[in-house]
Amino acid sequence: MTAHTAGATARVESAAAPEQDYADYAAHGGIVRGALEWVTAHQDRFALPADVSDPRTDLNWSMKPLGELARLSTSITRTAHTVAEHLHDEEWRRLARHARGLLDFAWAEIAEGRVLLELARAEPHATYPLEIYSAFASAGLRDEEFEEFTGALVRTRAWAFTEQQPNRRLGVLAAEHHARLPSHDDPTEVLRRTWLGSLPEPWTFDVAAGYALTHTVFHLTDWGARPAGVPADLNRYLHHWLPCWLDTCLEDQQWDLTCELLAVGASLPAPYPPDRYRPVWRELAARRAADGSLHEVGPDTEGPDTEGRDDGPPDRFTHRYHSTLAVAFAAALTAAALTAAGVPAHGGRATAFQAGAHR
Repeated sequence: MTAHTAGATARVESAAAPEQDYADYAAHGGIVRGALEWVTAHQDRFALPADVSDPRTDLNWSMKPLGELARLSTSITRTAHTVAEHLHDEEWRRLARHARGLLDFAWAEIAEGRVLLELARAEPHATYPLEIYSAFASAGLRDEEFEEFTGALVRTRAWAFTEQQPNRRLGVLAAEHHARLPSHDDPTEVLRRTWLGSLPEPWTFDVAAGYALTHTVFHLTDWGARPAGVPADLNRYLHHWLPCWLDTCLEDQQWDLTCELLAVGASLPAPYPPDRYRPVWRELAARRAADGSLHEVGPDTEGPDTEGRDDGPPDRFTHRYHSTLAVAFAAALTAAALTAAGVPAHGGRATAFQAGAHR
């Protein structure tokens, strides 16, 4: 998959009236609601197995989904609250409470930090327990014993010289900040070692580069909470090339990555203009399943949900849990970006794109 410049469906459309902008609030709210309802209906699939600390347990299908649930539900809670306050809207307040309930579930699953402490003790220089913990800490959920133990680890040479991709390193530095720990590296220098930080030739964009790009921006902005964290040169570069990359992802049916790129556009110091992302949102809204979920990649040809864990991964849940969380995250951030742009809270129907449309 490579970037191109011709025929971009994400290009500028005609300017929208204020009523249509408000319709985006309503439509994005519908997407968030449908996704959160699907996640809640499958909440048991995020539950940790009893043997999560066993070295033979595959953390990619235990801790990773729960950590992603915590990270994205934290961000959705915050952004939904922002929109609710701007609109004085009870529906967005309900969405914020719904997302917070999922975060509280995840916090209970890790026994309020004790599970992560056990994992950190078993793998002292693995960074993932701290990275997962940081999502909870950023929401005010803390475990003093975990922070004390990790505080000793981050002062070691082994921690400082752990070999990681630069965008992952940025995430660890952000996690250290949320856990109130000393930083072991200079984030500005680390940023310039990332794919995005080098301002690469845009035609080198592919799926791997796309995910590296999105997570670089998420770490710089605290998952959309601090747009000023994006340097000016990166902001200009992303505004110029996001339309092409979004179109490329749509053509390649990379729905999960499309959601993350939309979240990036909504996280910039000057958010991506609404008239540019509206066509992309129409396509995503149409690609959702009737139950509110979104398939990660390609056509959605899967049958009904697989019950329980008997078949093991991958199954229908594993092919859509992250993209469903990501579409909710992107929709909430996009609505919050409208508030930052001062879009008024006019009444209206969801005409900019139909949140309830499915294929």
